[in-house]
Amino acid sequence: MQHRLTFLGIESSCDDTAAAVVRVDDAAQILSSVVEGQVALHAAYGGVVPEIAARAHAERLDGCVDQALQLAGLGFADLDGIAVTSGPGLIGGVLSGVMLAKGLAAGTGLPLIGVNHLAGHALTPRLTDGLAFPYLMLLVSGGHCQFLIVNGPQSFRRIGGTIDDAPGEAFDKTAKLLGLPQPGGPAVEAEAVQGDARRFAFPRPLLDRPGCDMSFSGLKTALLRARDTLIAVQGGLFMQDRRDLCAGFQQAVADVLVEKTQRALTLYLEANPAAPTLAVAGGVAANRAIRTALEATSVAMGVRFTAPPLRLCTDNAAMIAYAGIELFRDGQRDGFGLIARPRWPLDATAPAVLGSGKKGAKA
Repeated sequence: MQHRLTFLGIESSCDDTAAAVVRVDDAAQILSSVVEGQVALHAAYGGVVPEIAARAHAERLDGCVDQALQLAGLGFADLDGIAVTSGPGLIGGVLSGVMLAKGLAAGTGLPLIGVNHLAGHALTPRLTDGLAFPYLMLLVSGGHCQFLIVNGPQSFRRIGGTIDDAPGEAFDKTAKLLGLPQPGGPAVEAEAVQGDARRFAFPRPLLDRPGCDMSFSGLKTALLRARDTLIAVQGGLFMQDRRDLCAGFQQAVADVLVEKTQRALTLYLEANPAAPTLAVAGGVAANRAIRTALEATSVAMGVRFTAPPLRLCTDNAAMIAYAGIELFRDGQRDGFGLIARPRWPLDATAPAVLGSGKKGAKA
């Protein structure tokens, strides 16, 4: 193991402003992690407003960095580098973080490392569990859903992904359709606990096609139609209706993820990894029902299952700091030409999935 490294991490890709200090020696240690959410700022709009998010990041980043250093009991002289999310994400927020990191690097002389936000999630199992390469990663969040074989800190092979909405996005839209608060994932999950998942015959998109690609947009539309039918027939939506809709939707998402995970594991195992492991990360990994179903699938196929603590499933800067250390040790250095990128696929060799837009693949 190389000498001890201590990095400051900065994250501002969506609606969480975060800073953290991570140290890696024989093992990784999170010395501090500060996350300031923006739920209250966006609540009235039913989703994240990019302009509001960017302004909040610009106002809060300095304070988050200061607090992270204070909690770690360190100053800039104790750091070996600064890591910052430089994409993909809402460009205003990403730019806020990148500009702050550049200013700090200029003032302190510390190395600057730009981190792909998705790599932060994908490398989190190495931060929390010291996982050895290669492992299969299901990255499932509000904006992304993909299967990755992680071979190294800069080596990712995508073997499947969503062709439209990510599960987290579908959860948020479902919550909005049912009058539930944002973020939608926890709200839908809470309602589903008391619901009947068998009441509505929701589709399981793309299960009739080979491969590991996924689709969740049609599932959201099916829920909308079921809701509208109930309203038309009975003149409104009752509490148990909403619970059953949430339960059926959540079960459909879980069923799709389980089936596609089985296929992804089959492809991954063809490479005969020495210690086969399925890791799950991203905000939707915090959903207990989905997490439990994926763990059962992994165990049934003789593969170790791991998922980060719930606080590291959602956006945070500890994963960025850790990824920065991995990239630094791998030889990456970024100067002041580092740019903020709204789109940045981890596997640049994989073909863009449908729905990626005119500007190319998001991830």
